[in-house]
Formats: sequence, structure tokens, C-alpha cells
Amino acid sequence: MERTLKIHPIADMFPMLNPDELLDLAESIKAEGQHTDIVLDADGTILDGRNRLAACQIAGIEPRFTTYTGSNPATLILSSNVRRRHISKGQQAMTTVIACSLSGHSLQGLAKLHGLSRSRLSAANVVLKHDPDLAEQVRNGTLSLDTAHNTVSQSKARAAALQKQHDRLRAHAPDLAERITEGHITLEDAAAILDKRLETQRVRQYVITARLADGDTTPPLAELVERGDITWPEAHQRAAEFSVQRRDTIHRSRQALLLVAENWTAVQDLAARPDTPYARDVLNGLAPEARSLAQTLITQA
Repeated sequence: MERTLKIHPIADMFPMLNPDELLDLAESIKAEGQHTDIVLDADGTILDGRNRLAACQIAGIEPRFTTYTGSNPATLILSSNVRRRHISKGQQAMTTVIACSLSGHSLQGLAKLHGLSRSRLSAANVVLKHDPDLAEQVRNGTLSLDTAHNTVSQSKARAAALQKQHDRLRAHAPDLAERITEGHITLEDAAAILDKRLETQRVRQYVITARLADGDTTPPLAELVERGDITWPEAHQRAAEFSVQRRDTIHRSRQALLLVAENWTAVQDLAARPDTPYARDVLNGLAPEARSLAQTLITQA
């Protein structure tokens, strides 16, 4: 009674019922008979009905077959199996993607025809493309599609980060990239060496362009380093300190000039009557330095 039949590769992509479900189907067929024929192609290959065949064999019932006479068995298989209820949505998506890769069917068209989630199909497609082993685990139900997709996404992110590091080394330190290729150094160590090189270059450039003071004739910091008087880190620290001091001095000078501008009318008023008792009283009440400055400003007003 039992027949050994080949299974179409696309049909084989869709998981079988689990043992308990298969027993339930066998009991149903034994009690009510086989409702739907098992579909074979002209060569006797199963296109649809693997579970029904197995259930008939368990129930001891002679299975009933029919022969597909159409021209597109792949479409029949997909249409019959895509919406199977005994598999998860993730399995459904993965099985559909794998089947489409074998049959050449359009995922977009199949999604539209059967109302499948395009986001799930897209996730399944990514997993299949980047990790077929994980895709197979999703197909057979031992791993969820979300977990597989997250794993692949993390793997892709790590690979992209590594590629970015390699590209950076090739651009800025070809010698280090070559040493990695030859196995003389790890990527992590090479990246650390490059970071140190770039930091040294940054420090040197900062020091070289730093000015100890505007118009100062003191030797440049870079020259002091070259002479061995100080180190590059020490020169960098001095340059940074000077930059802060210079910025603060500029700020104070601006504030002082703003005060002068805000009170310039008083200077002009004194300039308009320089030899009056009023002017003398104002100037005499000032400290010597302030009085000298006021007299200079009055002459310029």
C-alpha cells in the first residue's frame, strides 16, 4: 500500500506537521476519509499533500491521488502552501522566500496575492542572503525570524565597522594595513597605533601654529621642541594655556572698550570745555593714571 514518492524541491521547503498534528490528521482521515487528493505531477513527484500521504500511511488508509495537468507546478505549490496554518509567520515568510529563490517567482507579487507581510519577507530575504544556516533554522522552526534577523543585523553592523577600520588604515597607514594582511599585527593594535600617530600629528600642528604672544620674539614652541628644551606634550600644554589666556585678555579688552564707547559723551563734554572749573574738578578727582588717560582722550575727542 505504501508508495515511495519523490517530493518536489519547492514543496520540500515547507515544513511537515509535527508528530501530534500528524496523528490528529491520521485520526481525521481514518474517521472521515481523505477530503483532498494528493497532487502529483506527470512523473509522480508530489506537488502537494505530503502530510496527507503520511497521515494515510499512519491510518492504514489507501491514499487518493490526482495528477496535475497545468504548466506551472511551482505556482500550485506556493499557492497551496504559503498560507499553511501550522507554521509561524516567520516560518511562512522564510519558506516563501526560499521557495521563490528556487522557483523564480516575485516576492512582491506573492506578497500581494496572498496578503503576506512585506516587512517579514524583507527580513527573511536578508537572513537568507547573509546567513543560509540561520535561514534554515527559521524554516524548520528552531529559531524565530526576529532573532535571526537581529543576529544578521548585528553581524552586518560588526562587519561594516571592521571594514570601516580597514578602510581608515588603508587611507592613513598603508604600512599598518599591510602588516595586518601579513598577520604581524591585529586590527585592534593597528587602530591604536594609528590613533596615536594621528594624535601626535594633531598636537604638532597645534603647537606649530600656536603664537606665544602677538608680536612676541620668543622662539616658537615647535623650535623649543626641536632643540630638546621641551617635549611635544609640554609644548601642547603651553600653547593651550596661552590660548586660554589670550582669549580671556581679548574678552576683557572688548569689555573695557565697550565701557569707553558707552561713556564717550562724557569725554566729548570735557573736550568741549577743557579749561573750565567743571573739567578741572572732574580730572582732579581721578587717580594719576586715569587722569592721564582722560587728558589723552580729551585731546582726541
